Amino acid sequence: MIFNQEIFKNDCKRRKTLDLNEYQRIAKATDQIPATVRSHPSDIAMLIPILGLAGETGTILSEYKKWLRDGPSHELFEERIAEELGDLLWYISNCATKFGLDLEDIARKNNTKCRTRWERTGQRQLRLPLNFFDASFPPEEQLPRQFTAELTTVEQEGIVKSVCTVDGRRFGDPLSDNRYDDDGYRFHDVLHLAFAGVLSWSPIVRRFLKRKRRSNPQVDEIEDGGRAIVVEEGIAALIFSFAERHTFLESMNHVDYELLRTIKNMTQHLEVTQCSEGQWEDAILQGFHVWRYIRKENGGRIVVNLDEAHISFASTK
Repeated sequence: MIFNQEIFKNDCKRRKTLDLNEYQRIAKATDQIPATVRSHPSDIAMLIPILGLAGETGTILSEYKKWLRDGPSHELFEERIAEELGDLLWYISNCATKFGLDLEDIARKNNTKCRTRWERTGQRQLRLPLNFFDASFPPEEQLPRQFTAELTTVEQEGIVKSVCTVDGRRFGDPLSDNRYDDDGYRFHDVLHLAFAGVLSWSPIVRRFLKRKRRSNPQVDEIEDGGRAIVVEEGIAALIFSFAERHTFLESMNHVDYELLRTIKNMTQHLEVTQCSEGQWEDAILQGFHVWRYIRKENGGRIVVNLDEAHISFASTK
């Protein structure tokens, strides 16, 4: 990379700090192979910064290798790393410029992505009225803020099934695993209860508790209707499949980001799109924490608390 120090001196002497947009503008001025057409840069103009990203990353790895090998004797480690990170930033900026992107906007969106991915409901106390999607509806159309569900096991015609009740009333139909081997899917109502408890959202829980928002026909059709129910069941099946491949999330503190992104895409037309990836992760982890107890005990009670964005297990033995 050919870098004109004089340009930096002239552009930066007016200020002590350098924001990303200003850096991108200055970096563009030092580009030795600028794109001739912004919307479609030439192959060579685009390939140079892309190869530069790979090369500078390799150089950082090389410096780290030397530090591992030499320890304190590698006296210039921090200086070299700072220099290589600076070169890496230049190539990132150059790629953004040639793709017609704004570096500061990229940083802002990435910051939002990180925040929504890693900050959870329980950590942030995000339970604002807006998150109660039914707060403006009559009490009889609101999800109960605290309730207890109970899962028991029965055998019907040689098939083991789970039965869910809330306040003694049946919550849906008895469920089997619908599979040749026992994988515990019959207890997956725990996931719907977790969605309700942590996200304040579950068209399925709302339907079975007879809390559909019929006072607003559009909300009733779109948010509480058949398509939303199918979406929720699809999400539950997707999560269960992922969890099964990962020891049902035992000893796991995080789930795969691609799974969370897929869920967000599936629900982008629904009110629950306001919930972050971190909140979804919280619901999934809490759900399987309770599910593992339920499976082990072959049943039990699930205490759901929307005010605390929390569900917990209580044994019936």
